[in-house]
Amino acid sequence: MLIGGVPTRVLRLTPAGAEMVDGWVKGRAVGSSHAAGVLAARLVESGTAFPVPGPSDLPAHAVVIPVLDDPPGLAATLATLDPGGGRPVTVVDDGSDPPVPPTDGVVVLRHDRPGGPGRARNAGVAASGTGEIVVFIDAGCVPAEGWLPRLLGHFADPAVAAVAPRITTPPVPGPLGVYEQHHSPLDLGPAGAAVGSGRLVPYVPTTFLAVRRGAFACVGGFDEQLRFGEDVDLVWRLVEAGYRVIYDPAAQAGHPARADLRTWAKQRFDYGTSAAPLAHRHGRAVAPLAVQPWTAAAWTFLATGHPLAAAALIGGGAWVLGRRTPDPQIARGLRRLAVSGNVRAGRPLAAAVRRAWLPPVAVAGLMAGVASGRRTRLALAWSALATAVGPGLADWVGSRPALDPLRWVGLGLADDLAYQAGVWTGCLRARSAAALLPRW
Repeated sequence: MLIGGVPTRVLRLTPAGAEMVDGWVKGRAVGSSHAAGVLAARLVESGTAFPVPGPSDLPAHAVVIPVLDDPPGLAATLATLDPGGGRPVTVVDDGSDPPVPPTDGVVVLRHDRPGGPGRARNAGVAASGTGEIVVFIDAGCVPAEGWLPRLLGHFADPAVAAVAPRITTPPVPGPLGVYEQHHSPLDLGPAGAAVGSGRLVPYVPTTFLAVRRGAFACVGGFDEQLRFGEDVDLVWRLVEAGYRVIYDPAAQAGHPARADLRTWAKQRFDYGTSAAPLAHRHGRAVAPLAVQPWTAAAWTFLATGHPLAAAALIGGGAWVLGRRTPDPQIARGLRRLAVSGNVRAGRPLAAAVRRAWLPPVAVAGLMAGVASGRRTRLALAWSALATAVGPGLADWVGSRPALDPLRWVGLGLADDLAYQAGVWTGCLRARSAAALLPRW
């Protein structure tokens, strides 16, 4: 049996399957048998394993770079790509002022008025030739050495429609630069995974994304009506169509952070406004939190000063889960996972409050405080303080950044509140609360 994945699950293996997994752990290739392919796909899709591409012939590819008023960023990106070296490069000038000048080895496609990144990338694909793979790279994004074989190697698997590298932030002086190195929304962390809603990596940005041209055409390309979140929408439509999207942090690229607090906060706000349109298209995939009802109830009891009731709920859930198997050793492991999972759920619950639910939670807390005794009011006050500063302090202790905890916590709170303001603005514009609902 294997216990793992995101969300955590139990996978039962046949003896032949266990032998395959043992071989893969030791570095053996998956092979071409149907049974091996099915098992490998299941492990990857569940988040229990990650595919490492082997040597293969790289498919033909073209590069598309959308740009708007960023000559230095475009120059930095082109300098790493060797235009004219056999790789078609198309720059889509989305209404820059002044226009992007002609460049040797580069096709420049000009839009007189800005139409948004989705429209620009769609136009770039249409003008980029017929190569099997299209690589989207934003102006200012600088790929690290070795990115090409690592990304394109994944396309040896015909189920793979898109692959994204890890996007890191180069160090810059100042508190915001230090914070962005650890909390850029483009950096999805050091663990590779199959991408999808509810998984370890729920989406990947098109700041740098390699896409199979046929799959891109199959889902209709980017939705040009979306000004923000068009990359999340594309990735989710690919997954919904049955394709696999891979995030591989072994390939990396650098992308500069926003220059000042105002543009940084606006970026977070703009990202938040995409939640409502994405909820309209993808339902609960955009939910701010996926949580079991008894976990939410346990933390509600704890926040209102009833720890014994919270412990009883967590213990009861662990006992029920342990009864799903007759094997006592596995049952103990499942119970430990249930208890630790409920405890760890406090952090995503706090994140959901900071990034989506602050207004209704604040109103509910005030009403509960007015209608309850001193014990409940004290518990609610401690819960509010823990929600406001707890996640930031935990991050500071874990990462030890070159920044004092006060400014670190303050930037984290400003980050989440700016995003939340965008979420509520988008919901009000759409006249829908769908983007605020949890997924049970």
